[in-house]
Amino acid sequence: MTIKFSKDHEWINAADINAAVVGITVHAQDALGDVVFVDLPAVGTTFAQGDVAGVVESVKAAADVYMPVSGEVVQVNEALRADPSLANSDPLNTGWFFKVKLSDASQLDALLDEASYADFAQNA
Repeated sequence: MTIKFSKDHEWINAADINAAVVGITVHAQDALGDVVFVDLPAVGTTFAQGDVAGVVESVKAAADVYMPVSGEVVQVNEALRADPSLANSDPLNTGWFFKVKLSDASQLDALLDEASYADFAQNA
């Protein structure tokens, strides 16, 4: 499984470009603290890379969730909506936010691999 990371602290698993999975990183959820609410995008909404696609709220702050690549939202994580703490307890698996059908898979090339993101996050 190849996961790419944005400098806005989102991750994307694009093993299936018709339903690439997007969530926030471990670094992001650590910085936010206990997540208490998520605002997920509507299925069928199309976003450009870098657009705000949702919001995550914690006991400390609220933060935008940015679209790491351009595409159409094809599914949202209703389990996360029901239990926002999944973003803290399992951000890279059950705490995913939405799935997106990529409109330009080449945008993945500009995202960071795991090692590069770890270096970036360490200095963020």
